[in-house]
Amino acid sequence: MTLPDTAVDPADADRTFQVDLRGLVDLLSHHLYSSPRVYLRELMQNAVDALTARHALEPAAPGDAFGIRLYADGSVVRVEDDGVGLTEADVHTFLATIGRSSKRAERIAEQRADFIGQFGIGLLSCFLVADEIHVLSRSARTPDAPAVEWRGRGDGSYTVRTLPPSARPRPGTTVTLTPRADVGEWTRPAQVHALARHFGSLLRHPVTFDDGTGGPGASINPEPAPWSRTFPTPGARSRALAAYGEEALGFTPLDTIELDLPAVGLKGIACVLPETVPTGRRHGHRVHVKGMLLSEQAEEILPEWAFFVRCVVDAESLRPTASRESLYEDDTLAAVRDALAERLREWIARAAASDPDLLARFLRAHHLAVKSLAVHDDEILRMLLPWLPFETTDGHTTLDEFARTHRTVLVTSSVEEFRQVAAIASAAGLGVVNGGYTYDRELVHRLPEIRPEASVADLDPATLTAHLDPVDRETELAAAGYLALARDVLAVFDCDVALRTFQPASAPALLVDSREARHERTRSQLAREQEGGLWGDILGALRQEAPRAQLILNQLNPLVRTAVAIDEPELARTSAEALYGQAAMLSRRPLRPAESSLINRSFLDLLAHALRKDS
Repeated sequence: MTLPDTAVDPADADRTFQVDLRGLVDLLSHHLYSSPRVYLRELMQNAVDALTARHALEPAAPGDAFGIRLYADGSVVRVEDDGVGLTEADVHTFLATIGRSSKRAERIAEQRADFIGQFGIGLLSCFLVADEIHVLSRSARTPDAPAVEWRGRGDGSYTVRTLPPSARPRPGTTVTLTPRADVGEWTRPAQVHALARHFGSLLRHPVTFDDGTGGPGASINPEPAPWSRTFPTPGARSRALAAYGEEALGFTPLDTIELDLPAVGLKGIACVLPETVPTGRRHGHRVHVKGMLLSEQAEEILPEWAFFVRCVVDAESLRPTASRESLYEDDTLAAVRDALAERLREWIARAAASDPDLLARFLRAHHLAVKSLAVHDDEILRMLLPWLPFETTDGHTTLDEFARTHRTVLVTSSVEEFRQVAAIASAAGLGVVNGGYTYDRELVHRLPEIRPEASVADLDPATLTAHLDPVDRETELAAAGYLALARDVLAVFDCDVALRTFQPASAPALLVDSREARHERTRSQLAREQEGGLWGDILGALRQEAPRAQLILNQLNPLVRTAVAIDEPELARTSAEALYGQAAMLSRRPLRPAESSLINRSFLDLLAHALRKDS
C-alpha cells in the first residue's frame, strides 16, 4: 500500500538557530575567559597554529623561516603571521561559522595534536576589546591564490571580498583590531608588549613587537627556555634554571628540580619553596602548552601533597579546556601527575642520600608535606621518618634521636593531652611524643618498622600515674579529710582527687583527663537527662562506665601542703576549687562554662577571705 503524498507545513520545516553574537560575547567574557586580556593570547595562538600547518606543508623550511609580528600604536592592534593562510572558501566556512575550527580542514584534522587550539571560538574573544575584526589572508596551498578580506562586526554581520595577490604579497594572515575606548588598559602598546611576553615567551616560532615609534622591533622570545639550552657545566645549568624559576615565580628557590617526561613531551622545573606553606594551601603552577602560556594557577598538574613546590612546565600532549586557561582532566594528565610525583620522590631520596644539609633545610620548612607523603609511601617513610622532627618531652627532636634515649616511646592522642602531662612525664623520665598534630601519631606508631628495637605505645592516665610516687601513710591519713572534701566539691566534674609526690615541685596539681573520657561522661550525662525517651534509650544502650578525671595534688608543692592543712571548711572548699581551676587552665584544653565559673568564684572567694583576714 502506498501512502498518499503529504504537503509539508511551512511551520514544520527545519529552521536555523539565530545566535545573538553580543550575548555570546558577553557570555564568554563572564563565564569562559578570566579577563579581556586573553584576546591577544587567542590571536597569537591562532597564528602559532597557522605556522604549524605551514611547516607541515613545507617541512624543508628552516624553523625560523616563518614568524609572528605584533603591532600596537594605541589606535590599532595587529597580529600578522606567515602561516598557512585561508582561501575564500575557508573564510566562509571557518570565520563565519561559530564553533567550527579551521584546524579540522582537509588532512589537518589528523594532526590535531600539533595544534594548541581545539575549539574554534578563539576569534570571538577579540570582540571583548573591539567592535570590528578585520582579517586579511592569503593561502599558501595555492601559489597564485588571491588575498581574501573578511570584516566581522559585533552585531553578527560580516563581509567577504577577494583582492589581488598584491594586497598581501606573501601567504599568511593579518588580523587588525580597532580597540574600543573603554578597553584602553588592554590595548596600549606597553600593555600589548607585556601581554605578548607573558603569554608567548616560550613559543618556538620567532615573535616580534613593534610599537609604531619607528624603532627596531623587540623580540618577545629572544631565547628558548633554559631547559632546552646547553650549558658548559652542570653548575651553570643549575644556576640558570634557578634564575629562571626566580624570575618566573617571584621567589628564590631552596632547590630546583628539573622535570623531563619524553613520553608526553613535557619539560620544565619544580622550584622548592624556601618557607613553610600553610596547611591546605595549594599553589598554582605555570603550565605552557607547546610554548603558549595556558595557566599560572594550574593546581591539577601535581598531587595535593606536593604543596612545597611550584612548577613551570611546557608540554606537548596535555589538553586545554575550552577556555584554554586550565587543563582537561583525562588519563594523560593523571599519568603526568603520577610521573611528576615520582620525580619529587626521587629528589627527596637523593637529598637524603647525598646532601644532609639540603635535606635538613628542606625538612625545617616542609616537614608537614613530607609527613603526609610518608603516611602513604613506604619508601619515603623508611628514608625520612628518622629525620622528621616531632614535639616531645625532650623538646623538638627527630624520632631517631628520641628513640636512642627512650626505649619505650609513648604517644598522646591530642595536643592538649601532651600539654597536660609533658612537664611531669619529663621529670619522671618518660619519653612522650605529641601525637596530636596531623599525621604524627600514625607515623610514631610506625617507628618499629624502621627501628625494630623501639617500642611504641599510646599514653594513658594509668601509665602516667604509675610513675608518680605515693606519699607516706601518715601524710595520707593527715590529708584524708581535705581529700574527701575536695572529692565532694569536684564530684560535679566527675573528678577524683589523689595526693602524690612528683617533679617539678613547682607544679601544684596535675589534671589527668582524656578527650575520650570527657566525651563518655558527656554522653552519660545526656543519657541521664533524656532518661525514659527514645534518645535516652539509645544513649543508655551505648552507656559505659564513665571514666573519671583525676586531680593529682603534689605533696612537694608548698601551696598544696598549706591547703591540705586547712581546717576551715569553706576555705578548704575554695582552695580545692582553685587548685582544680589552675590545673584545668594549665592543661590548655577548652574550659567548660562550669569550669570558667568555678575559677572566677574561687578567685573572688579567696580574695574576700584575704580581705576579711586583713581587717
